[in-house]
Amino acid sequence: MDKQQDFVLRTIEERGVKFVRLWFTDVIGTLKSVALAPAEVEGAFGEGIGFDGSAIEGLTRVQESDLLAHPDPTTFQLLPWRGDVEPTARMFCDLTTPEGDPAVADPRNVLKRTLSRAADAGFTFYTHPEMEFYLFEQGERGSAPVPVDSAGYFDNVPGGTAHDFRRRAVRMLEDLGISVEFSHHEGGPGQNEIDLRYADALTMADNIMTFRTVVKEVAIEQGVHATFMPKPLAGAPGSGMHTHMSLFEGDANAFYEESDPHQLSKTGRHFIAGLLTHADEISLLLNQFVNSYKRVWGGDEAPSYIAWGHNNRSALVRVPRYKPGKSTSARIEHRGIDSAANPYLAYALMLSAGLKGIENEYELPPEAEDNIWLLSDAERRALGYRALPSSLDQAIARMEESELVAETLGEQVFSYVLANKRREFEQYRAQVTSFELETTLDVI
Repeated sequence: MDKQQDFVLRTIEERGVKFVRLWFTDVIGTLKSVALAPAEVEGAFGEGIGFDGSAIEGLTRVQESDLLAHPDPTTFQLLPWRGDVEPTARMFCDLTTPEGDPAVADPRNVLKRTLSRAADAGFTFYTHPEMEFYLFEQGERGSAPVPVDSAGYFDNVPGGTAHDFRRRAVRMLEDLGISVEFSHHEGGPGQNEIDLRYADALTMADNIMTFRTVVKEVAIEQGVHATFMPKPLAGAPGSGMHTHMSLFEGDANAFYEESDPHQLSKTGRHFIAGLLTHADEISLLLNQFVNSYKRVWGGDEAPSYIAWGHNNRSALVRVPRYKPGKSTSARIEHRGIDSAANPYLAYALMLSAGLKGIENEYELPPEAEDNIWLLSDAERRALGYRALPSSLDQAIARMEESELVAETLGEQVFSYVLANKRREFEQYRAQVTSFELETTLDVI
């Protein structure tokens, strides 16, 4: 038994932990959990916990259903919302076959495989997401959502629900060892943002899944409803998960170049070119729901066109202003991903696209200096700004032709995502919406 496993077992005993939850996600990014009695944890470290993978969305085919969940002791944390009455901890898991091979459809393994490719090239991948979400009043299921406030961007609402909510959520996150950079009210009524401090991409993907759980738990505690739905309100901003990214070679930031006017290295430029070249192919897993494309094409600063720029918030990829004298802060920001994405798969695809740009030395096109939203279609075409998919259906068509996505995800995940999303779009297409009834029923 290694030192980390021994630490977990000692902590369970010393803190009187009653339950240990083992967490992992399905392919879509839904968190799964199984609770262990403390006496079973040592055995789980040694042998894993068996379960029927075919019962979990996308993990296995029926004929190869048996999987094992192996807890990662480095992710052990006590869950603060469970309190001292029945102390409960959690660990994220890696999934394997009974033969001990990594489960090919485990989203965490997809990211670990991609990070291993980056490590072989000498890189460590760091991310820092800006997590946006809405808070609504509790209501009847299916009723129209009612925001908890009518505040706007950076508004201070002393004693308001959102203010108290963020304070409680941030405290819980810090108790879980998840560092928060800052939090504030966002542009939509009831919309909030909490930004997580930089971490390596695997740790961050685990943190994002924990973050969503914390937000949901605090919402229940405070009698409100929290949602990461990309576009819950027409006429209000959608919820994105803008992600800042950087590659490091040891302690050196591979995106930094002192001699460049914007301190962006050749490696950084190739990485951005990879993100742009493959942007439409990876869109389906950065924006994975029908509703996602109402955010992408709904205005309110969501990027709709494939371009990059320095401090240009209408661009898909932005290069934030470099902090003088601080090379470690050189980074890029991808503004296309929404808050409902599976972080393991989304980060794997963004990294894979960037690495492809570095490996093949993709040429970075000229930056976008104008507000892309204000240009005409003819002007955008002349400048070479391709549109992102405008619907889930278009995103499916772009992804199914992508060698990069198929190689990154592996055949099983690739096929499952396409089948799952085709089914979602077909169900959506079969709906008769209130818009159609209001504009057509009495007219024709």
